[in-house]
Formats: sequence, structure tokens, C-alpha cells
Amino acid sequence: MISHPELWAFAANWYRLLDIHAPLESFRPLITKDVQLVFPEATVEGFEGYSGWYNNVINIFFDEEHTLKVADIIDQNDSGCEAHVIVNWHASIWNAPEARSIRLMMDADQTWQVRRQADGSLAVSKYVVNFMTYEPGSCKL
Repeated sequence: MISHPELWAFAANWYRLLDIHAPLESFRPLITKDVQLVFPEATVEGFEGYSGWYNNVINIFFDEEHTLKVADIIDQNDSGCEAHVIVNWHASIWNAPEARSIRLMMDADQTWQVRRQADGSLAVSKYVVNFMTYEPGSCKL
């Protein structure tokens, strides 16, 4: 079974790695080989799919701040859990040749499937962005 504190720590670490634009390999142990990730702009599968998505977004967004608001276990079985995750995300975007960057500010509502790996660690097997709620003054994706 996965505990709430364990899920929270896992999700918080995931977002910390996104904030610092961690090396791509940092994410390999955090996703299953058959992972499916459903983003508003694309659905990708496996580490190769995640790699393409990640390398694209780290060249679009900067000054990122992810703040975990919710990481609740919805359902659980012996191999893992389904989780409801809400993250507040702020990021800047610069669209060349604009003179100024724009700021993205939102809550992203997500559903994760998380599996316990053989070594005891956790890994995401499915990651779905359900919807986004923009803050006043935010640009839109």
C-alpha cells in the first residue's frame, strides 16, 4: 500500500524536478516503461515520448514554480494507487521576437496512476491533466 505522506513526497519531488529543469534522466526512475501521459497539447507514451515532450517544454517555460496543493489517494490496490493531484503552476513564456515575456498562472487538476516498483520506489504509470483553472491576469496555453 502507498501512504499519503509517501505519495505527497513523490509528487512534490516530481514538481521540484520540473521547476529546476532537472536532467531528463532524473525522470526515468519516476515513470514506468509503459507510462502514458495525457497533456492538453499531446498524449505521449514511454520514456521516449516523455523525452520529446520534456525537451520541448523546458525550451518554452522558465522561472517555473510548481506548488503542490492536493495529492489524495482515490483508490488503492496491492500494486499501486489512483491519485487526484492539483498543482498550482506559475511559469514565464517568451515568444520571440516579443519585447517581454508573459506569465502563466494556473491550477492544473490531474489524475495519476502510481505503481509500487520491485525495489519499493514509486513510479507514474498514467498521468492525465484533467483541466486547468487560470488565475486572473494569466496568459492562456
